[in-house]
Amino acid sequence: MRALRAGTYAPIYILCGEEPYYTDQVYEFIASNALDDMAREFDQQVVYGRDLQGADISPIIGAARGFAMMGGRKVVIVREAQAIKKWDSLGAYLDNMMPQTVLVICYNGKPDKRQGLWKKVSEHPDVVWLQSDKLRDYEVERWINAYIAERNSQLSSLNIQLKIDPRVAPLLADYIGTDLSAIAGALQKLIDGRPEGVNTIDTALVERNIGISKDYNIMELQAALIRGDIVKANRITQYFAGSKDHPMIREMAPLYTFFSNLLMYHYMPDKSQAIVARELGINPYFVKDYATAAKRYPAGKTFLIIGYLRETDARLKGINNPSAKDADLWKELIYRIMH
Repeated sequence: MRALRAGTYAPIYILCGEEPYYTDQVYEFIASNALDDMAREFDQQVVYGRDLQGADISPIIGAARGFAMMGGRKVVIVREAQAIKKWDSLGAYLDNMMPQTVLVICYNGKPDKRQGLWKKVSEHPDVVWLQSDKLRDYEVERWINAYIAERNSQLSSLNIQLKIDPRVAPLLADYIGTDLSAIAGALQKLIDGRPEGVNTIDTALVERNIGISKDYNIMELQAALIRGDIVKANRITQYFAGSKDHPMIREMAPLYTFFSNLLMYHYMPDKSQAIVARELGINPYFVKDYATAAKRYPAGKTFLIIGYLRETDARLKGINNPSAKDADLWKELIYRIMH
């Protein structure tokens, strides 16, 4: 993106992967900025892979070899390129690319770089290959914090520095999942929805703008389990059971991560905040939760709880569970954890 903003364009872009957030940014920038408005009318072509006769890229390569009508740069964009089956002419084009053409291939998924053509494409020095893969669940919180840090760098000229409550990132990660476009949209909504003069994104702001209850969410359930508040834990899980936004199989995942981390915490020789945060990959703010939970749930009990979570997960998937509903499974799970 720095190169593009500086006006430096590569002759070919391969934008691929299962996470479209970054690849879409590159595609949209090129589509909007590589040509001015008048040139775009004549020298920018967007084609969908599914519309190519015989699923052959040859017509695209033919267009890429053509000269710009306005005498400058030409942009050829292929969307949904995974529908294309015949790529031979792309290999030939690599050997003799048109210097004034920018060819952008947007491929939903991952081309097999072990195949001869794609190996040649990915290793070509003039090709920009951007493969954007889905984040893993445990990477989302870090991404959210990095997004806020990036926005702070953009807002520094306005003397605005945003702060995010440590509880917000795991809350959004649990509610939205790993869809970066959806997460970025939610974060921007929170930033735009701040009352004037308020620069902290907290759970109340999340509830007001995103609709995630600040009292009935996975972070509050985890806090109730740490405190040993069985009444609050059951109240939250009953709320989950009655809401389509909180499927049990999803809400159990953060609990499994927490108790798995807790088991590791028990056997860590150095339990200082910095060491625990680094080893467990968590925000230092949450280290105190593990210290508190370790007193309530000894290592042996923690090991049993991990087993309860695995068993419940299997039952949710239909194993040894002919009829139990989420509400019943939640009630049983909470009882077994806390007794």
